[in-house]
Amino acid sequence: MKKMTYAEGIREAMRTKMKEDPNVILFGEDVGKFGGCFGVSGDLWEQFCDDRVRDTPISEGAIVGAAVGSAACGIKPIAELMFIDFLTVGMDQLVNQAAKMKYMFGGEISIPMVLRVPAGGGIGGAAQHSQSLEAWATHVPGLKVVYPSNAQDAYGLLLTSIDDPDPVVFIENKVLYAMQNDVDENEMKAIPLGKARVVKEGSDVTIITYGRQVYDSLQAAEIVAKDGINVEVIDLRSLFPLDKETIVKSIEKTHKAVLVSEECKRGAYTGDIAAMIAEELFYELDGPLMRVGALNTPIPFSTELENYVMPNVRDIELAVRSLF
Repeated sequence: MKKMTYAEGIREAMRTKMKEDPNVILFGEDVGKFGGCFGVSGDLWEQFCDDRVRDTPISEGAIVGAAVGSAACGIKPIAELMFIDFLTVGMDQLVNQAAKMKYMFGGEISIPMVLRVPAGGGIGGAAQHSQSLEAWATHVPGLKVVYPSNAQDAYGLLLTSIDDPDPVVFIENKVLYAMQNDVDENEMKAIPLGKARVVKEGSDVTIITYGRQVYDSLQAAEIVAKDGINVEVIDLRSLFPLDKETIVKSIEKTHKAVLVSEECKRGAYTGDIAAMIAEELFYELDGPLMRVGALNTPIPFSTELENYVMPNVRDIELAVRSLF
């Protein structure tokens, strides 16, 4: 075992693939000499130079469009946006081009692009730099959506995403970038999309989550364990394709579920998962499906107000307790 940060896991996956395949390139705002807005690309520019690691203007529409066009021509672009908030500027290119070209051309072309987007609050980024918009991406047929919670998963899932023939929106939680995790050097390999991970086994209630909320969910599980509530925690890792099998197996065991994400609760991806559970597992449930998310308001700049708006350990704990 060794220690690796979440950011390092992402960087080393890009380095691995860029060494293996000269068609893998990286571009985005400040990803070159500066090493990325959050330092994720680090020294990749020094190793691969301008031919493979290139800074772009502050034009998210152009960045996503360049990724789509180069992918259609056989390149494997990794495009980075500074914040998922500004995915809004590139939505036409992503939704109407990247996601649909394979279908519009009868499967004759592939769009093997990865769009890396930092997401979430917790850094005082305020209303325009703190959003969690994964549900926008999961709604679009033709896109795959990945959201790792730790360094090893970030490495393995990004390896797979880069080699995937379809466009992948690879969401990275900003708070996790500096977090160190233990990684097994013998297991630093590709992880299939659509395979969730049971982080903690339990028998009384299932928490389904991903990203930063995995850690809050584990803390909540520790708290309620003192009162004899045994929580199972599932880290989805891949939002689409979704690992329904792991969810079904867990709920057939626990018969209760709490769905947790950092998104505003209204319109959150957890609502889709809740609908799937209600449709397919209704008679397995011993209580209502509970959801935890941010309040339906823009994320404030003030630390105190941001903490109030964002979901937290106490929110998850109370949702779990409400089922008993």
